[in-house]
Amino acid sequence: MEKAYRPDTICVQAGWKPKKGEPRVLPIYQSTTFKYDTTDEMGRLFALEEEGYFYTRLQNPTNDAVAEKIAALEGGVAAMLTASGQAANFYTIANLCQAGDHIVCSAKVYGGTFNLYAATIKKLGIDCTFVDPDDSEARIDQAFRDNTKAVVGETIANPALTVLDIEKFAKLAHKHGVPLIVDNTFATPVNCRPFEFGADIVTHSTTKYMDGHAMAVGGCIVDSGNFDWKAYADKFPGLTTPDETYHGVVYTKQFGKKAFITKATAQLMRDLGSIQSPMNAFLLNVGLETLPLRVEKHCSNARKVGEFLKSHPKVEFVNCAMIEGDQYYELAQKYMPNGTCGVLSFGLKGRKEDAVRFMDALKLCAIVTHVADARTCVLHPASHTHRQMNDEQLREAGVTPGMIRLSVGIEHPQDIIEDLEQALLQV
Repeated sequence: MEKAYRPDTICVQAGWKPKKGEPRVLPIYQSTTFKYDTTDEMGRLFALEEEGYFYTRLQNPTNDAVAEKIAALEGGVAAMLTASGQAANFYTIANLCQAGDHIVCSAKVYGGTFNLYAATIKKLGIDCTFVDPDDSEARIDQAFRDNTKAVVGETIANPALTVLDIEKFAKLAHKHGVPLIVDNTFATPVNCRPFEFGADIVTHSTTKYMDGHAMAVGGCIVDSGNFDWKAYADKFPGLTTPDETYHGVVYTKQFGKKAFITKATAQLMRDLGSIQSPMNAFLLNVGLETLPLRVEKHCSNARKVGEFLKSHPKVEFVNCAMIEGDQYYELAQKYMPNGTCGVLSFGLKGRKEDAVRFMDALKLCAIVTHVADARTCVLHPASHTHRQMNDEQLREAGVTPGMIRLSVGIEHPQDIIEDLEQALLQV
């Protein structure tokens, strides 16, 4: 049995295993196609009878090495890279649902994800019921229907910083015979591995901490291999009955624990094509090598910045589950005892205009539509990422008009605090 390495080692060593004379560093396989000697050899690949590469839209050696590394980090059996985190979230649902189906989702999720599930998939005939993640099991249980096919949440919600009670949601999902899907972007597998608490599928926007340098957009889907699709065969016919678009293959029968990812690759990536480019996968791999170092620094800095803001007379509230007294401190200690993430949110006393004045006065902290990279950045969710929501939806998402999302970088914490302090003087 291969030795089970710790996350720090996995980040450096997993995925690419060079043989004698091969490059030590993962190469960029910058090719759309791959050559074979006979027609039959390629035919067996198209029939899913053998593993191999023939077209990068479906699989690429660079991408597969990075996907294998992320799967190892999460403790999953297989993973697939996508062009973005949004593509990962869409593919995960599309791999399980069709017109007439339904999902349950935490209301406190990223604005783009909310819109994807509230509006876009609805046009495809898939309904979504949003629930307050802090509600009781009995209350959330009422959201399930006979046609519910999945439950979705974020380990740490963006930007409300709500910590998901993973075990509670896993229990409810499994009670109804459906998988729990957790977006683990903010926590990363360095701080939380949702599979250990009952989650079945994990998604990531690799654009964030995994890349870590705001260089490459990307996403990833990881399957735990733990959900028994065959036990609920009537709910998931796409996995348990013949796929006529692939010569009648039954994914659960032919691919076992890797059925979900194989179907996502063979069907969705084939037809929709949101593949991550090999160049972006290469850059992602470079970021992954330092992920544990950066996450530790992000969390340390965010804790110090959060404590500064909490003590400032012009600050009304701070959302940071690493600070004792936060609403989600106890849940964070349970699921992420080593730290949550470098992102926090806070509100100023006063009007929305004061938040805008404060942000415009920042010098070190940049206003950008991004989060979770090495540089400290800031935005106003109600005006930016959640602008498409109405007032009621904003409340459900935990976004107040004056809330500011601050992604604390890996600069010296005192420099970040001093920049915030001088901007607060302008309010």
